[in-house]
Amino acid sequence: MSPGDDLMRTLGIGIFVVTYLLIAARRLRFAGLDRPAAAMLGAVACVALGVLSPDEAVDAVDGSTLLLLLGVMGMGAFLAADGFFDRLEAHLVARARTPTRLLAVIVWGAGVLAALITNDAVCVLGAPLVVRLVQRHRLPAVPFLLALATGANTGSVATLVGNPQNMLCGILGHLSFLDFALRMTPVAVVGLAINHGLLAMMFRRELAAVELAPPGPAEPLGRRNAVTLAVIAATAVAYASGLPLAWTAAAGFIALVLLHRTDTRDLWGRIDWALLLFFAGLFVVVEGLVRSGAPAWAFARFPLPALAAGPGGGAALATVFLVGSNVVSNVPFILVVREPMTQLPDPTLGWQLLAMASTFAGNLTLLGSVANVIVAEAGRDVGSFGFWQHLRVGAPLALVTTALGTAWLLWLG
Repeated sequence: MSPGDDLMRTLGIGIFVVTYLLIAARRLRFAGLDRPAAAMLGAVACVALGVLSPDEAVDAVDGSTLLLLLGVMGMGAFLAADGFFDRLEAHLVARARTPTRLLAVIVWGAGVLAALITNDAVCVLGAPLVVRLVQRHRLPAVPFLLALATGANTGSVATLVGNPQNMLCGILGHLSFLDFALRMTPVAVVGLAINHGLLAMMFRRELAAVELAPPGPAEPLGRRNAVTLAVIAATAVAYASGLPLAWTAAAGFIALVLLHRTDTRDLWGRIDWALLLFFAGLFVVVEGLVRSGAPAWAFARFPLPALAAGPGGGAALATVFLVGSNVVSNVPFILVVREPMTQLPDPTLGWQLLAMASTFAGNLTLLGSVANVIVAEAGRDVGSFGFWQHLRVGAPLALVTTALGTAWLLWLG
């Protein structure tokens, strides 16, 4: 290997490490950097320092993943624009009647919605609703905020559009939407039951000490909300029939634009463009790391196929995926392991295990999922949860659900 190759390898590794540290730090106020800006800084550095050519950097960006995210978030934006979550508040209180039941409604509601419009979108749109409920009914903030974050993460395991890492696994692993949903929906249901039970048990005293105020008048959800929900359901049917995920989601979004005849300028501000920018930059940075040869070196010494073929291979893989998704963060980890995944004895099962473990890994720590950070930040004014408060609930939840999910997938074969 020439000195120039050594330099490019060192630069690729160094850019990835620095970018990851900047992303993990969340925000460096002195530099004005947040997650998306840090990812784009790393991408620009890859091109500026010659790790990748401009064309190679562009080719590294997976347009299907970005289009799928845009379409799903766009459909969720219609729900917010038409007041779905505002109307939902009174209905929740009227039907729950007690704080314990309200906790259950939030866990299960967040889980079901996340399977259709992604966990991040549910948390962005649902966090203001939960904060208003906490303020108006003088509820303890932590259990309800955790219910939203963990419920959205847990329920999102059910489908390939439930979260960004599942989208990546579906596209890179060529997974069938219907087959994945049939396998993972039971895991999501059991996971949400564990999620609900764990929160209810840990916060039973706080929940028993408060009461809900009488609900206000509950407005009907309305025709526009019904149309939006119907289109979202129709896209799920289209996914299941084998149509391309990304273009189906985009078609669902455009169908709503045409059906509602909405001024789209009202929608663009409700879409998380920063998340799309974050992913685009991250694709480039991870490609620079792959070109450095570091992942190939690591997996040559610790090969995934050998791990999968050994005793308890499936459990060992799931453990690596769970830990790796928290150490490197789930999306970068999936991009790094995509080549070794093709060498597994059963790549389809491997991608399913990766999607499941990387999803449940989001509940392990506060920093394990963007959804957690979204909810924690939104709840600051009402007394949000911190790292250790999240860990107390998230660690047992992630470990138990990952173990059960692994056992289920291995049993199905």
